[in-house]
Amino acid sequence: MVQTLTVLGLESSCDDTAAAVVRQRKGTRADILSSIVHGQTDLHSAYGGVVPEIAARAHAEKLDICVKQALTQANITLGDLDAIAVTAGPGLIGGVMSGVMCAKGLSAATGLPLVGVNHLAGHALTPRLTDGIAFPYLMLLVSGGHCQYLIAHGPERFTRLGGTIDDAPGEAFDKTARLLGLPQPGGPSVEVEARTGDPKRFRFPRPLLDRPGCDLSFSGLKTALMRMRDQIVGEKGGLTRQDRADLCAGFQQAIVDTLAEKSRRAIALYLEHAPQEPVIAVAGGVAANTAIRSALETVSHGMGTRFTAPPLALCTDNAAMIAYAGIERFQTGALDGLDLTARPRWPLDQSSPAMLGSGKKGAKA
Repeated sequence: MVQTLTVLGLESSCDDTAAAVVRQRKGTRADILSSIVHGQTDLHSAYGGVVPEIAARAHAEKLDICVKQALTQANITLGDLDAIAVTAGPGLIGGVMSGVMCAKGLSAATGLPLVGVNHLAGHALTPRLTDGIAFPYLMLLVSGGHCQYLIAHGPERFTRLGGTIDDAPGEAFDKTARLLGLPQPGGPSVEVEARTGDPKRFRFPRPLLDRPGCDLSFSGLKTALMRMRDQIVGEKGGLTRQDRADLCAGFQQAIVDTLAEKSRRAIALYLEHAPQEPVIAVAGGVAANTAIRSALETVSHGMGTRFTAPPLALCTDNAAMIAYAGIERFQTGALDGLDLTARPRWPLDQSSPAMLGSGKKGAKA
């Protein structure tokens, strides 16, 4: 292992343009020297979701600015770097291409090694960046476009225990917010409304709990909510604020209950590998939901497993996780050339069949 590695990371897989610098000294935990994120919420708010073409253009305009800000915040220059890491997939292909081309340009101009990073690996390795946990650990990756249970055996070796067969939770939250006239992104909006709602007023399904395994499904929850909304509107002529809060609370509780039960099953499978220090980690944008975090922590402790979750700023898309994943790959000698390609699909577990469906925030992996 190199004594010290300083890596610039670039992230542009969806609607956040990000750059960060992470440094790791041999035998110590990595340090985030800088982390810059430019969101695009204002650009997409009028459309009720992310518009790929708008996102790609915004990435192209902001990436060089993010890089300059990240270097300035870290108080270093390009000459102080050891490598450049970039999200090479999966994601919205226009955005991924923007990041890859920017990274290639920097690599060609400086001669720095280039490391292509799987965006999902960035999320999955974040607990090692923040908490230094050892392999193998169980990871629940729960975000706007993905939801998977993975056993992380190493930087590039993952076993998928289950995942969503249709919408990811983040997509379901966004669609629910649109149906109820709440602002995007939907996850935080629905969570705020749910705090004043009655989760027992409406009966939502708990999808796939009647089937064995760890696969998940969330599209039916959105359909159930739409029917309940239409029924209320038909009876009353509209929704009251309390109606909306109760719908949000019931919807959120259904997701919480589903993830809690599936997590019990995933932990049981993970414990069969007899890890010395069993850990379940959760990452991804939906991991910022406090109700989901609390339920998963309860399940984890009940099964004698340590629970960990990154700080909220590192749950959503960021470049610090990409820089760190780049460090992990660099240390294994896995470098890329200027022929690195952007990939809309890139499953972490190469041996498992692809999950079905394709969400608005990227292809399922």
